Amino acid sequence: MNEPAAVEAQPWKPAPEEEGEIQHSLFGEILDWMLAPLLLLWPMSIAITYLVAKSIANQPFDHALEDSVTVLAQQVREVNGKLVQRLPGSARDILRADDVDSIYFQILGPQNRYIDGDRDLPRPEPAADDDTIHPGAVSFRSDNLHGTPIRIAYAYVNLEEDGRRPARLALVQVAETLEKRAKLANEIIKGVILPQFIILPVVLALVWFALSRGLLPLAELQERIRARRSDDLSPIAPNQVPEEITPLVRSLNEMLARLSQSIDMQKRFIADAAHQMKTPLAGMRMQSELALRQTDQNEIHRSLEQLAKSSEAATRLVNQLLALARAENQPQAGTTLEQLDLADLARNVVRDWVPASFSHRIDLGFEPPQPPDLPVPIAGNPLMLRELLSNLIDNALRYTPPGGSVTVRVRSDDAPMLEVEDTGPGIPPAERLHVFERFYRILGSNVEGSGLGLAIVREIAQQHGADVDIFSNPRATQKKFPGSLFRLTFPPAAPPVEEEPPHYG
Repeated sequence: MNEPAAVEAQPWKPAPEEEGEIQHSLFGEILDWMLAPLLLLWPMSIAITYLVAKSIANQPFDHALEDSVTVLAQQVREVNGKLVQRLPGSARDILRADDVDSIYFQILGPQNRYIDGDRDLPRPEPAADDDTIHPGAVSFRSDNLHGTPIRIAYAYVNLEEDGRRPARLALVQVAETLEKRAKLANEIIKGVILPQFIILPVVLALVWFALSRGLLPLAELQERIRARRSDDLSPIAPNQVPEEITPLVRSLNEMLARLSQSIDMQKRFIADAAHQMKTPLAGMRMQSELALRQTDQNEIHRSLEQLAKSSEAATRLVNQLLALARAENQPQAGTTLEQLDLADLARNVVRDWVPASFSHRIDLGFEPPQPPDLPVPIAGNPLMLRELLSNLIDNALRYTPPGGSVTVRVRSDDAPMLEVEDTGPGIPPAERLHVFERFYRILGSNVEGSGLGLAIVREIAQQHGADVDIFSNPRATQKKFPGSLFRLTFPPAAPPVEEEPPHYG
């Protein structure tokens, strides 16, 4: 059996992607997600407040303009076919009296004929149809006069007293500049925004305090974990942490349970290995001391032969211990499986064991799948699978008497299968579940071994998702030697993804 290669321990270095990673703060992350929307909504709130303030400021001044237009429209009359307005000069002065804004008015007769007021006051858009004009109704619009924005209220006056159609309409407009409106809107905005400058820092302080208080259980959990002894792998009580981090604590408890199980397994492994090493080492020491006391060359030679056998047994035990440790730690090493041909791998391993079969005087053969050139693809680790098959062949050669046969067979029926068949004494059904345990050996077998070979087989098979079954050899011809058949059933390998050839346009 091939000896596992020694692996030199290397100091841990962070992965390349780990070196450039920046550690993020949970406190800072939550604070960012809370303050960013708040700071984004604050200018939006100011903009909305400004629009609302302008709307509120427009309402009272629009009502005043509406009253002015209504009063002015009531003074427009047609006398003897001539349009006149009966607004006295004092009333006109009152209409224009304003310390802040400039007031304008205009009266136009039919066909937009100027009657009175400010000639430059903009006129409304002409109506597409007279039916859309409602005499007496006051409308509002915004416009500009001499580059200054103004607010205009206007109404149409029907000069036909009986209301006949088509109506003869006069236009009455009253306009003012927007200084009072802007001043009122600014006062409203100041009254709303200034308190926000006081409230916002208070809100930020309260958010900071609430986050600090809310994350306090994490700090307490950290202190409890840090205060633990290094050998304390007991689970953390989920009822002592907030509900939101209970899944994290549960996952941590599961990891602690796996770690505890792994440590217990390693302790048992070390204890079993130490116990098993005592016998060959004690035998080697006894044989060496006996050889030192002997004077007869034949006795010395016999002692040295026993010493060599004990050394070989100890070497084999150490190699199997290392192979088992490597197989158990393979998942943690993160070794990826690769596509390989099970038939080709088995053929090469059998070829390596042919010389050993000659020394045991056993016929070692290989039966390929049918047809012989049919590949049997599986996903696996070649080194581990060679170790698995080598242990099965070694186990079969040790238990098969001279003159017997060992056959390695690869099949591809519903799933890839690997079989190792021998003509040895076989394994009783009651023992088949125990032979995969470490250091377990069937009583009365009288075969040298450590009891680790099949444990290695089971460990590697589990890593590859394969099922291991033990049967009696259906082709055995002697009742004294019913033989054994070890069958490993692998999951089918996923078909390789074919890459499309590049297209050149």
